[in-house]
Amino acid sequence: MPEIELSAGVIDFTDTGGEGEVVVLVHGLGFDESVWDHVVRELRGAYRVVVPVLPIGGHRRPMRPDADLSAHGIAALLAEFLERLDLREVTLVQNDAGTAQLLVGVRDERVGRLVLTSCEALENYPPGVQGRTLHAACRIPGGLFLLLQSFRVPFLVRMGSSLGGMAKRPIPYALVRRWYRPLLTRRAIRRDLAAFCRSTRKDTYLRAAENLARFDRPALVAWGAEDRMMPPATGRRLAELLPRGRYVEIPEAGTLVQWDNPEALCAELRRFIEENAPAPAE
Repeated sequence: MPEIELSAGVIDFTDTGGEGEVVVLVHGLGFDESVWDHVVRELRGAYRVVVPVLPIGGHRRPMRPDADLSAHGIAALLAEFLERLDLREVTLVQNDAGTAQLLVGVRDERVGRLVLTSCEALENYPPGVQGRTLHAACRIPGGLFLLLQSFRVPFLVRMGSSLGGMAKRPIPYALVRRWYRPLLTRRAIRRDLAAFCRSTRKDTYLRAAENLARFDRPALVAWGAEDRMMPPATGRRLAELLPRGRYVEIPEAGTLVQWDNPEALCAELRRFIEENAPAPAE
């Protein structure tokens, strides 16, 4: 994989290349670039698709011990990534974590279109029983390590209170092992995730919502119709806050809309990008 050194450390990323519109896909906690594989395959022929591996649990390279890994720090790292690759007028697509919202009104000059799929927003942080359990574990010495041991047991992973509650379609355990291997085997990766959980305030995304009303570019809120962790009502409220926001629901999908129904999500992404394409130069 390509890699790039940023202020917090070295991160990996994938880049399909090409001359089309740039689509940047952003994953959530405990995932890596592979959570977007279905979407990348669907879009790569028409767009340049870039997926950074952010240091929030699924990353393979630990960050510097003094790195700011709060939600705002991760957002700043994402902005730095866009700048270093000189990506402009990107369609920024966020899932699960609320990171992309924190760029709005702060460092959003490279964002041409914003897409928020099921993600942390408003007062829904930490989200669901999964989020509350994770954040509680990160505040107890050894708690995160003990919690992660459940991901060694396929039955426990499939439970609604664990990863199974984030998707409608079964997730192959081989993929779960890939996502969680860094956390299970490397203390420095657990340190990075714990730093994120401990330093991100409960009102982070509620405060970020104050900037959404000033985002004057096209925005799409594409929510999993059957998401229990990130309720669709939250997505509808987000769309109402965005001046050019439009709300759609992805059928047969939970939080991981890109896994549950990538075809429907990609159809909405294509429509959104085409409807909001820049006017041709005269």
